[in-house]
Amino acid sequence: MQSSTQTPPSVKVIGGNGQISLGKQYAGRQVLVEEQEAGVWLIRTATVIPDNERWVHEPGVAQRLASAIAFAQAHPADGANLDEILDVLSNGKR
Repeated sequence: MQSSTQTPPSVKVIGGNGQISLGKQYAGRQVLVEEQEAGVWLIRTATVIPDNERWVHEPGVAQRLASAIAFAQAHPADGANLDEILDVLSNGKR
């Protein structure tokens, strides 16, 4: 959760390479930079989800994954029927 207090504006200098420093507390973070109008930028921290992982964050999927994880934690594997499972996986037999 973000703090509701805001820090006062600070003056930053854009270096010769076009970069500014926002501070070490943001080092390594991804940000969205939106140019709202000429000379006005909105910079927001963001978490970017790769396209091939986006499906995991869909509401129904997230709920099913949480249920599967809870089941796996409540019923740890013991290997008792490992041969039967391997047979089903390799031969498609039941």
